[in-house]
Amino acid sequence: MTGHRLALGALVGVTIAAVSALVQPLSSQTNGGSTASADAFATVARVMTSPRCQNCHTLTDYPRQGDDRHRHLFRVARGPADHGAAGLPCSSCHGKSNNAASGVPGADENWRLAPLSMGWDGLSTNELCEHLKDPRHNGNRTGDQVINHLRSALVRWAWSPGTDRTGQARTTPPIPYEEFVMDAETWMRSGAECPK
Repeated sequence: MTGHRLALGALVGVTIAAVSALVQPLSSQTNGGSTASADAFATVARVMTSPRCQNCHTLTDYPRQGDDRHRHLFRVARGPADHGAAGLPCSSCHGKSNNAASGVPGADENWRLAPLSMGWDGLSTNELCEHLKDPRHNGNRTGDQVINHLRSALVRWAWSPGTDRTGQARTTPPIPYEEFVMDAETWMRSGAECPK
């Protein structure tokens, strides 16, 4: 009888330890000092700080181009509604698909700059993360709406950007699109924590 009690006691102890490990909140599970949420955002940030995103998320009165992020050719301006200057909206050149002959990029969505409030120039990974959670800096979006934006044709364009005017292939973000969206969802659904 005593042997059964000892075995039962050991089994209960092991079960309690296993259950405790399973119910430990995700936010307290760490990986090298940061949470799973913050780790996922670190991957997301690698995309958002690439030229494909940064060129339209500027803090300037004009879009940028190329991996070197030079000013848009022809001194194109942001305009009052982020769609280009009066008389020269972005849609004058940017159509619904990439133009291989001219190198002008396009997407099956209204081509535009992100509003100045959504500019990311010079932000740290932590600051970028905080901006994406702040309705004043994310287009007044909820977390689910941020994820939906990441699924838009304009964002997806970054992974099929075509060629530039010299015929050279534009670089794509450093993370595959599916992994980017999966990590963005993980970040948002596990607490939207920011790397420190």
